[in-house]
Amino acid sequence: MRDDHLARNDLALHATGLVKRFGDRRVVDGIDLSVPTGAVYGVLGPNGAGKTTTLRMLLGIIEPDEGSRTLLGCRSPRDASDRVGYLPEERGLYPGMKAREAIAFMGALRGLDWSAGRKRAAAMLEQAGLGHAVDSKIRKLSKGMAQFVQLLGSVVHQPDFLVLDEPFSGLDPVNQERLEALIRAERDRGATILFSTHVMAHAERLCDRLCVIAGGRRRFEGTVDDARALLPMKAHYVPHHPAPGIAALLPADAQEDRGGWRFTLPADGIEGMLVRLIDAGYGISGLSIERPGLHDAFVRIVGDAARGEAA
Repeated sequence: MRDDHLARNDLALHATGLVKRFGDRRVVDGIDLSVPTGAVYGVLGPNGAGKTTTLRMLLGIIEPDEGSRTLLGCRSPRDASDRVGYLPEERGLYPGMKAREAIAFMGALRGLDWSAGRKRAAAMLEQAGLGHAVDSKIRKLSKGMAQFVQLLGSVVHQPDFLVLDEPFSGLDPVNQERLEALIRAERDRGATILFSTHVMAHAERLCDRLCVIAGGRRRFEGTVDDARALLPMKAHYVPHHPAPGIAALLPADAQEDRGGWRFTLPADGIEGMLVRLIDAGYGISGLSIERPGLHDAFVRIVGDAARGEAA
């Protein structure tokens, strides 16, 4: 049953203090999560971080030992199941089914009319450039194509909330592009999308917000720019007249790189240093300011978490 007094227009999912133990091990250790309605939200973390277990608790596939969650206004996630699409980490389709029937079957499990599901399936396959496979049996498809068919089956009923667990795993570059396009199309349709990954490039391009999980705990939550801001920007400077003694005018962490010097951008800005370099006769042949990427921020967050646990 839907708990209307719990529904919040700004949040599709809200979880507090989720804990899951397997034996003596706390696989998930007190995770809080809030996913805004209509957002693409990434759950990032290294292998074994607890991402899949967290997603399964959020969907009600397994119950938490502690904590609570509200999905689409429902205290019990299973009460919202017909409005949810889910692509699990472990892929699996009936190999004897045709692609169109497999998609329609998955839609029927979520309450979609069989005839409507078959029509949508054919249209979706055509739109994804896979129209030639509409009547192909799953066993005849490549691994990547079969995986994409399962992905289409998770959205054929046009869910309000879509959960994708490591959706890019095993896909070739062409199917990765198809998946990114599908995620954007679902977002534009109005769906809220939650996906887990450990590939930073996809999260960097797609996510409105993200969290990083390591060791079963949430270590970061915010936007991609918030994550990047955890690290200082770098500068790459190439002198016009390189000569001995230039290192004395550069920051202490400056290292030679690509015919110039790379260093952390000074806290008080770079202008004063450039004036000194020009006055000393070194000049400027090239200068670029480099923002840290999400990959670098992720390594920093996970590394800090590992060092904290070791301490």
